[in-house]
Amino acid sequence: MTTPAQARYSTIAILLHWTLAVLITINLLIGFFHENMADETRAFLMGQHFAIGLTVLFLTLVRIVWRLIHPVPPANPAHPGWERALAKAVHFLFYALLLAMPILGWLIVSTGRGNPISIFGLFEVSALPVARDEATHDLYEELHELGGWAFVGLIALHVVGALKHHVVDKDSTLGRMIPIRNWRER
Repeated sequence: MTTPAQARYSTIAILLHWTLAVLITINLLIGFFHENMADETRAFLMGQHFAIGLTVLFLTLVRIVWRLIHPVPPANPAHPGWERALAKAVHFLFYALLLAMPILGWLIVSTGRGNPISIFGLFEVSALPVARDEATHDLYEELHELGGWAFVGLIALHVVGALKHHVVDKDSTLGRMIPIRNWRER
């Protein structure tokens, strides 16, 4: 039988989850609203957007390795099969976007201006060795924007699912990823 401690994700998995959640939220906000800003502000924010994107790519790779070494806690067998299947599908799509979106962003920079990407002024990451091509650049931008909207949809579905488990089902699903142990009792 699984104990409550075993049913929780590991501290590292929880830290990676919430760090990625914050970084993705910031990047979605920048991505959706940067065009309405003054040129200097937009340039600064897009520099941060690129740096955050590559940070997300790195942390996603760390998260995948961590997940391979530390498997996730077992799903609650009381949840209906369709719910467990939907959760797996949503998580798979999250991982696909967590990898694809930063790579698409990197390709956008590489096929556009082609300059290295500054990672918060600490170091630079070179552009990818691809041709600078306007048509390809525009395609990557479209795919990146669609991916942003897909992220919004997945996040909404993820949050609704977590809240459904907490409010309607009154089970411990949400508590498995909350950073504070025994948070319901506090």
